Amino acid sequence: MATIYLDYNASTPIAPEVGAAMRPLLEDAFGNPSSGHWAGAPAKVAVENARGKVAALLSCHTDEVVFTSGGSEANNLALKGLFFRRNDRPSHVIVSVIEHPATLEPCRFLERLGARVTYVRVDGAGLVDPDDIRKAITKDTFLISVMHANNEVGTIQPIAEIAKVAREHGVPLHSDAAQSAGKIPTRVDDLGVDLLSIAGHKAYAPKGIGALYIRRGIDIEPLVHGAGHESGRRAGTESALLTAALGTACEIAPPWIDATGIRQLRDVFWENLRAAFGDRVVLNGHPVLRLPNTLNVSFVGRVGADILAAMPDVAASTGSACHSGEIALSPVLKAMGVAPEIGMGAIRFSLGRGTTPEEIDGTVDRLKWALA
Repeated sequence: MATIYLDYNASTPIAPEVGAAMRPLLEDAFGNPSSGHWAGAPAKVAVENARGKVAALLSCHTDEVVFTSGGSEANNLALKGLFFRRNDRPSHVIVSVIEHPATLEPCRFLERLGARVTYVRVDGAGLVDPDDIRKAITKDTFLISVMHANNEVGTIQPIAEIAKVAREHGVPLHSDAAQSAGKIPTRVDDLGVDLLSIAGHKAYAPKGIGALYIRRGIDIEPLVHGAGHESGRRAGTESALLTAALGTACEIAPPWIDATGIRQLRDVFWENLRAAFGDRVVLNGHPVLRLPNTLNVSFVGRVGADILAAMPDVAASTGSACHSGEIALSPVLKAMGVAPEIGMGAIRFSLGRGTTPEEIDGTVDRLKWALA
């Protein structure tokens, strides 16, 4: 039986164009990009060309792009980098309660160092209310961090509205765009963000590469100190191979942004599930303000992990975990107020560029069998 991959929010395959861009760099451009001789020059060119392509996707200046090892490091650099510039001044950060652990765990670390963190709630669709952000701001607030789109349910946050609130109070705004880059527009001036994180392996590049956009005028303390790479913001010799991969992924992304075909296929999937299971299947997340590829549904009264175990040829993610016989809802669904009997049956299906109608039909057939 053919396997079906519907977990593109977890990781994407490397796009053919990305692989083609990487292949020559496995043998050539082996020099250090920081070297001033002939061997380092091709590597330097590859890194800076890649930086330009990332900047083009984000519509920012090339000197505002800092390469990192991925989205987690980018988020850590944004949060900790600004915190450590506070010079022991009182520090307060605002984040949404449904952020990825790559944001929430750095916040918990900063709390151990004396920072105060406000975790802003979301509504039943997973949306942050900009007024809640406004009410949470204090004179000590040094950063607001709200993800652009949620990785589990796909809900897209009102970042531009939150940015307006942040600007009114002179507070920088960071957004984790790991899930949104390449799927929906991420032009930084349209969003109004001051920092923005992206991750290569969510956008058809390899794992181990990402970037942090830092608006001109924002000063951060590096997490990795060394020889002053990345304009002194992130030490460590850049990888021409991986930066070229991310650059190419960003270069080929525009035709896929707000891709009608993927959105239509996702909506057909949902319609087929409703036709097959009626009220036994429930949509999680916002019905409209949602990533075009993401469908998070709950099969009422069932356990998502058990359903996926019954159809091992389908790759997808559950919204609950089983520990010692007890079902624990994902923190995202719990924060949204999803009832346990609904949330325990959650499965996230995330489509991608390679998803076909036949795979959607095959998944629905397998679900009918698993839930019979």
